[in-house]
Order: sequence, then structure tokens, then C-alpha cells
Amino acid sequence: MFNKLFDMLRISKNRRVRTVIKSFFITVASVAIIVGIGVAIWNRTVAPPVIVLPTGPIAVPPTNIAPPPDRNTENNNGGSDIDEPTPVYVWPFPERMADDRRDLFYTFLIIGLNEGTNVNTAMVASYCAASREANLISIPRDVPVHATRNGRKLASSYIIGAGGGRGIAGGVAQVQHDILNVIGFIPDFYVVFDYDAFFAIIDAIGGIEVYVPFHMRYTDPYQNLDINILPGLQRMDSETALHFARFRRANRGYQSITDFQRIRNQQAVINAVINELLRPSNILQVPTFVNIFNDSVHTNLTTPNMMFFALELNNIMGTDDFHTYTFPTHTSGEPMWYELLTPNSVLELVNRTINPFYQYIELRDINIVRE
Repeated sequence: MFNKLFDMLRISKNRRVRTVIKSFFITVASVAIIVGIGVAIWNRTVAPPVIVLPTGPIAVPPTNIAPPPDRNTENNNGGSDIDEPTPVYVWPFPERMADDRRDLFYTFLIIGLNEGTNVNTAMVASYCAASREANLISIPRDVPVHATRNGRKLASSYIIGAGGGRGIAGGVAQVQHDILNVIGFIPDFYVVFDYDAFFAIIDAIGGIEVYVPFHMRYTDPYQNLDINILPGLQRMDSETALHFARFRRANRGYQSITDFQRIRNQQAVINAVINELLRPSNILQVPTFVNIFNDSVHTNLTTPNMMFFALELNNIMGTDDFHTYTFPTHTSGEPMWYELLTPNSVLELVNRTINPFYQYIELRDINIVRE
């Protein structure tokens, strides 16, 4: 009787064990399947973008002529009373390079606008996913981009293209066209942001840390501008960071800076923003950043594109694989104060850093306004 009872208990125990083991394996298998699907989706989501090269010319606005700049104001780079243009067609890169594209090499046009929709910041960046190297070149906004040099600077390109009801698409196309003349190709991706986006991103990440070399002091009641930033390592909110990026002229008794120094300050702000974005605490705010991009940033980058490049950028920030440059120029002086590029210097830097093709960009591929 006791033996029968023990047999029943053993069978019952074995059944429970088998049930537990069965449930465990079902759970593990389910988790494995879910993880496998998740990994597959994730890998697909963050897959490197595929660049489809145009098979012919693309339409862009022509280079129109704006009124000469007024040196007495900050927003001094062109007006918006522009005649309706007739589109022109251009190759976005040298036609001989149509089958010469480097694999996993991506280029970006970064456009920062001020309140008057003039270009305040213009940069071209590249990233090679094969070597994990990134380069960023700043282009001074006072570079002339119209052959007649009749007041047309890069700073006015966006507002020229956006006039006549053409809007953001027209503004971007005009900047692309003018950048094409300088570097010999149109970058794959573009990002256009204004002060609203600048404020929103920096506020969302809780500010940035930037070293200030000296006391920056400038007031302009006409622009309602009051810049007062003390020297040293500063934790900046969005307004202070914007003042730091915009600072150039100074009040009497304080130190002014050149446009090149201001470009370096802008690069420092961008590096600081990227470093903050990649902090673990800010990774959790991805939905917030996506909303900011959707509301305030105009770009042809898709969400999967942004995820891929964000992960890639995380691997190179703070290393020797992220480089920043500025095109060398010389100033024309009065009355226009152009920052004039030297074609050979431009080609050397472009071919060494951001050229997405195996062949070199040559003098015949660019149309730089010379002195």
C-alpha cells in the first residue's frame, strides 16, 4: 500500500518536473524567437542606407542676384524681393563619376538658419562606415557664390531659393546648387535647422558644457541682443549657447573675434551637443528628439537612417576619427567683405576628407568665385 502511494507520488512529482521543464523550454524558446525577431528587425532598422545615384541631371533654382549686403546689420546678406526663376538642370556630381561611388561612404549638408532665414552656419560632413571616420568642413557664410559677385553670398542662398513661394524645398535646392559650385558635388543628405530647433534640442538634453576663452560682451538694442558670457568652462542653456555661437563683435573694451573663430565656436557647440546626446540618460529621450526633428528640423534623413548614424557616431566620438576643418579664405575688404576661396586649397581638402568618389574632384568640376 505504501509502495503504491510512493509510486503515485513519484509519478506525480515527475509530471510536475516534466511540466516545469516543458514550460521552461517553451518560455526559453518563446524568448529566443522574440529576441531573434527583434534582432532581425533591429538589424534591418539600422542597416546602412543605400545611396541611389541619379541617372541624369536634376532641377534646381538658378543662381539669382540679391541686393548688395549692408555691413551695418547682422542680417546683411540679401533680400527676398526676387523674381520667379526658371529651373535649371545640373548633374549633382561630375558625370564621369556615375559608376565610381565609394561603398558605405555618406555625405551631409548642414544648414543653420537665423531669424531672417539667412544661412548662419554651413557645413559639409562625411562619414565612412567602412573605416568609421568622420570629417566636417565649415564653409564661411560670406563666401561669394554668384559669378558676378553682385551681393550674392552663401549666406543669402536659402532665402533666394525660398522666395516666390518656393519655400523650404526651394531654399534647400538653392543652397545645394551653390555648394555644388564650391565642392563639386551635392551631398547625399541635408539637415536644415533654425533657432527654434537649436533651443529645443539643447533644452531637451539639459544644456551643454563649453569652454569660453574670454569674457564675451556685446549689446545690440536693434536686435534685442545682449551677450554676456564669462570665461572658463560653462554649463550653457540654449540661449547662452546660441549667444556663444553667434558672438563676433564686442563692445568697446572687450575682445572681438574673426568669422573663423566664430566657426570654431560653432563647431565646439555641435561637438558638445553630440556628446550630450550620446549620454545614457539622454538615450532614453529618443522620442523627444524625434519629435523635435519632426517639428523643427527639415531633412531627407529617415528615422532608420538617423538610428544608423547615431549608433555609428557613438563609436567615434571622442576619438581621433572625428575631424573638423574650415575652408581657408582671404578677405576682399571693403565694400563687400567677401571671404574668397582658393580653388586648389578647396580641392585638396575636399579630396582628402569628404569626396565620396574614387576619382578626384578637379578644377573643371567646381566654379569658385575668385578675386
